[in-house]
Amino acid sequence: MLDIRKEGDKVVVKAGRSRFALTSLPVADFPNLETTKWDLTVGLTQGDLKQALEQTHFCMAQQDVRYYLNGLLLELRAGMLRLVGTDGHRMAMTEVPLENAPAGERQVIMPRKGVHEISRLLEPNSDAVELRWSGNHLQAHTGAFTFTSKLIDGRYPDYTKVLPTQQGKAVVVDRTELREALGRAAILSNEKYRGVRLGLSQNSLKLSAHNPEQEEAQEEVAAEYQGEPLEIGFNVTYLMDAIGALVSDQVRIGLNDPNSSCLIGAPGSTYPQYVIMPMRL
Repeated sequence: MLDIRKEGDKVVVKAGRSRFALTSLPVADFPNLETTKWDLTVGLTQGDLKQALEQTHFCMAQQDVRYYLNGLLLELRAGMLRLVGTDGHRMAMTEVPLENAPAGERQVIMPRKGVHEISRLLEPNSDAVELRWSGNHLQAHTGAFTFTSKLIDGRYPDYTKVLPTQQGKAVVVDRTELREALGRAAILSNEKYRGVRLGLSQNSLKLSAHNPEQEEAQEEVAAEYQGEPLEIGFNVTYLMDAIGALVSDQVRIGLNDPNSSCLIGAPGSTYPQYVIMPMRL
């Protein structure tokens, strides 16, 4: 049996022969994040929101001086909720359709800690979750919990400018086979730069990686590709994160040239999509 009681400015916890006396803090000092003035409210399922967060959160920046990148953009527009995350080297974007969405457009930036906490609380089911936001706070409300987070005060960059508009080359590969090949090649990649080279040729995708110790890894996977030969380098972690977040059997990688970003997604599906900048290897 656990016994918890307040004695003066201490909280005493007893269980069996154990006793702990903990220092307490004044209740008045606890921050009040509650607000009753919500500008917008939208409803969706917990499963849809959880999946959207998991598909985008890993592209958020970590302790970037551009503080607005240390969070996830939630954008309400045209009957859907769009989520965007970027660290300046890669970007993730996905959308969740909404029923009875309010008119107009609205953007808020949810901080990194809040994104991870709400994702942990949500269940992968069809139960409802209500998102409410004001100028300073965002709240997720379900029958089991209410989670409130402060928002990042800043303007998110125009992410649409980095979306490739046209890509002359495309390769389609089995998602599991490519992810496993990248994982093996990553073992011998440079620990600092994590580079891997992709070599495209007729119906073939070759992967290679090397490190300062002159060690090298080479992999080859079957691919649907009919274009001119092309070699391009990427951060292998970025590729694995994006491919791992897809739920399709195949992955499509759109390319132009060795100096242009690639666009990763599932064949026949618009979202999620991932933009990754190339590396010089």
